[in-house]
Amino acid sequence: MASQFAPEHRKPILVAPDESLTGSVVLGATIGNILEFYDFGTYTFFAIQIGQAFFPASDPFASLMLSLGTFGAGFVTRPIGAIVLGSYSDRVGRRPAMTASFAMMSAAILALAVTPSYETIGIGAPLLAIFARLVQGFALGGEVGPTTAYLMEAAPAEARGLAVSFQPASQQIAATAGALVGEILSLAMTSEALDAYGWRIAFLLGAGTLPFGLWLRSALPETLHRPEASAPVVESAKRLRAVRRMMSLGLVILASCTIFTYITEYMTTYALNTLQVSAPLAFGTTLVSNAVGIGAALLGGWLADRAGRRHIMIWPQVTALLMTYPVFWWIVESRSAIALLGGLGALTFIGTVPYSAFYVSMAEGLPKNIRGGAFATIYAFAIAIFGGTAQPIVTWLIHVTGNALAPAWYMLVASAAGFCAMLMMPETAPPRIQSAAHKRSPS
Repeated sequence: MASQFAPEHRKPILVAPDESLTGSVVLGATIGNILEFYDFGTYTFFAIQIGQAFFPASDPFASLMLSLGTFGAGFVTRPIGAIVLGSYSDRVGRRPAMTASFAMMSAAILALAVTPSYETIGIGAPLLAIFARLVQGFALGGEVGPTTAYLMEAAPAEARGLAVSFQPASQQIAATAGALVGEILSLAMTSEALDAYGWRIAFLLGAGTLPFGLWLRSALPETLHRPEASAPVVESAKRLRAVRRMMSLGLVILASCTIFTYITEYMTTYALNTLQVSAPLAFGTTLVSNAVGIGAALLGGWLADRAGRRHIMIWPQVTALLMTYPVFWWIVESRSAIALLGGLGALTFIGTVPYSAFYVSMAEGLPKNIRGGAFATIYAFAIAIFGGTAQPIVTWLIHVTGNALAPAWYMLVASAAGFCAMLMMPETAPPRIQSAAHKRSPS
């Protein structure tokens, strides 16, 4: 990757900046991202049912851990997909990389939906499920970097924060859609039917989006060669050090972000398995928290375009740190709808705001000729190491300690590490935004 800091010899295609790229074109990119994250995240909501279908065991805890372990298998191939598809997006273009990723994801989710149960084909069932998750992980590993780079490159400088915020917002939209499907199925079906085949319906809905997603992405214009505002000339060695520092800080922040995200997405399983609440309330918990996360992600990007990147990363992160333990204590002690829906919803809202500012800051801080691959690789490694292990670790901590507050402990440690890294992040907003934010701040 370091070799890519050498000057590019390929002559860029000079296309006049098109402000309309922030409209329907960005919508096309984010809808594809929504569909992919729906497919990937739906597994989380039905982890118990999938465990019963593919990993039957006399001990429900063992079945759940095997199911979550298979969910984690999807993170193993994320770095490989990030390197392969991310680098492809830097060499060939953002659009072909995003299209290839979407096609592989849809094929994998279809395979998972139609794989027979363990009772039908024996050991072949878990093997096929694991293979499908590996393909999903590869595809999604190559999705985030190119899409984030695309959104930043498609937007005018003064609206990059809002444009890039559609990346985390689309993940929340996908999680909301998955939780909504789960809520509807849990209300419309008996528990026996939901366990037997209801979860497959949710996966088939995701697989059915393949033609629509491919059509959307095939119509996207390419942004790889669009000219960007000129950056100050710096020595190659100094630029390389700055990029390495940005990537190191980004890894820590993304690790913090993914632990926060996957613990909140785990709340359906947590509410059912640990708190023993009803299925509609359990699915409703994730539905509400992810729904408010959509608005929080967009708000974070909008604020980053007005107050700069660092302020919008740091202050909401402090607030989320202070809220985490009290909110989880309230949930565990009351196990009520208002605590699960209101408390977790408020925590998710505050905790999501900083990451939109981070996404755009990270994309702006990376050179264009490595932006897609570098962002994808950092994201994939953070997700693979910390996202793939977050839910099994939390499940294990609850099991060995017998304390339902274990998720709060893990989230607090992750959020504190992310906050420290945010403090060291440079301000990357365009000079006009920095100047306007400085004038608004008290002297």
